[in-house]
Amino acid sequence: MAIPVKITTLDNGLRVATKTLPWFESVSVGMWVHAGARDEEESENGLSHFLEHMAFKGTERRTALQIAEEFDAIGGHSNAYTSMEQTVYYTKVLKTDAWIAVDILADILQHSAHAEEEVAKERQVIVQEIAMHHDTPDDLVFDYFTMLAYPNQALGRSILGPEKLVSSFTRQQIIDYQKKHYSADRMVLAAAGNIEHEALVALAKEHFSGLTRKQAQTKPPSAWGGGVKLYDRELEQLHLVLGYDGVAYHDPRYYTLQMASTMLGGGMSSRLFQEVREKRGLAYSISTFVTSYADTGFFGVYTGTGEKESAEMVNVIRGELARFAASATDEELARTRTQAISSLRMSRESTSSEVDTLGRHLLNY
Repeated sequence: MAIPVKITTLDNGLRVATKTLPWFESVSVGMWVHAGARDEEESENGLSHFLEHMAFKGTERRTALQIAEEFDAIGGHSNAYTSMEQTVYYTKVLKTDAWIAVDILADILQHSAHAEEEVAKERQVIVQEIAMHHDTPDDLVFDYFTMLAYPNQALGRSILGPEKLVSSFTRQQIIDYQKKHYSADRMVLAAAGNIEHEALVALAKEHFSGLTRKQAQTKPPSAWGGGVKLYDRELEQLHLVLGYDGVAYHDPRYYTLQMASTMLGGGMSSRLFQEVREKRGLAYSISTFVTSYADTGFFGVYTGTGEKESAEMVNVIRGELARFAASATDEELARTRTQAISSLRMSRESTSSEVDTLGRHLLNY
């Protein structure tokens, strides 16, 4: 049975969306903001992520400890993440405590104190996060790839930002960035689980009436680059990303590319896994991925292999990609279709997954 999604737009432009699942005991509630690392100037690189970190560090009426204690007191949890085009703050609580979640979300998104001492502490935390990222080559290689794919533009920069720049951010820069990008018409309050739409709308009117509209902002256009770049480090493996210009999520070929990606490297029966690992033993694992944005995207292959095996690895990948267009079978497609449907249905058993889909899709589409 299809569960209808209900959407209400408040007078200030804030969209409120629900997917009511009355058989659940819990509800996931969050705020999706149509602003991310792509909205940053080069001198602001890392501010979106820094602002996300500051959200739970205290407001005008709650300390960071009080925020944590309130969630612990109701057995709920909260988190946040930053992407290229969105920043998300989400919670999961029992159905009776949705009002507390909304109250805290409203507080941190409208009345964060951004206290100097908290900014200083979180600055050090983020610097450590950047260091950890740089110590993780299978993460870092994707930064190198996007730098090459989108040179001299926001899409090619790290979401975390460079350590030197992040270390220089001030309290006022964080406040100004939030004022510039966090407006009601660029935000979606979404919930999935045991909650009635009218109840969430009432909470939104009570807690988010202070948000205002702002003039629409357009994200800077993208320009695909490409090329080859080698980074020499003392590691046990060579980490390789091979990628191609892809499609935006509005492109009708987006779904076709997702299916093709799964057929090529989406599981143990996929072509690349069978050829690279099972037949040739060139790597422990290999996978493909599709990343799409509002106006661009890319398709890629990632693997870790030995230095001596790297040349053969590249040739094998290129060969499999070249053969795929002429030799994909109905059997492979049927298997991939089942994988996609199973994944979608399983995700619907989680209110967290449901609400994330709801929030993201309202911003994207």
